[in-house]
Amino acid sequence: MPGLGGDFYRLLIVSEPENSKNDEGSLAGVTVAGSLQEVMEAPPTVYELVGGQSFFDDLVNRFYDAVEADPVLRPLYPGDLRPSRARLAGFLGQYWGGPPLYSQTRGHPRLRLRHMPFAIGWAEREAWMRHMTAALDAARVANGSGRRLPTEIRALMFDYFDNAATFLVNRGD
Repeated sequence: MPGLGGDFYRLLIVSEPENSKNDEGSLAGVTVAGSLQEVMEAPPTVYELVGGQSFFDDLVNRFYDAVEADPVLRPLYPGDLRPSRARLAGFLGQYWGGPPLYSQTRGHPRLRLRHMPFAIGWAEREAWMRHMTAALDAARVANGSGRRLPTEIRALMFDYFDNAATFLVNRGD
């Protein structure tokens, strides 16, 4: 599936000067990168195929509901999991083709750097993957249809989570 994980074409307003209305009331001086043709021909992103941000919010909520009771993972998180839930859901939405809200509020993801303060070994990695895999298995497309996550998208997400979880291991057990 080409175009997944953010490698897609979109119209992008590069610059828009303040007070840039022309005599007809439309924007003047707007620089646009890309083309309408590219936008129309671009394959949908994973973000679009799964139903947008609500899919990632649901996925992350299922994941963190399991983390709350996990004796291996729970000690790694702060008492209030709401900020962690919001950050992960925002990151995943952006990663899979949604708006760049995570980067606009938090900067570059820097996943390994942000996770270095936490002791992440193979036991933590396996617990994290167990809960994320269960969340993926329970996932439904967020369009009200109740349809399961398409196999191809589930496989892409699983591979990403599996690789990312291994990448974040920072100590031996």
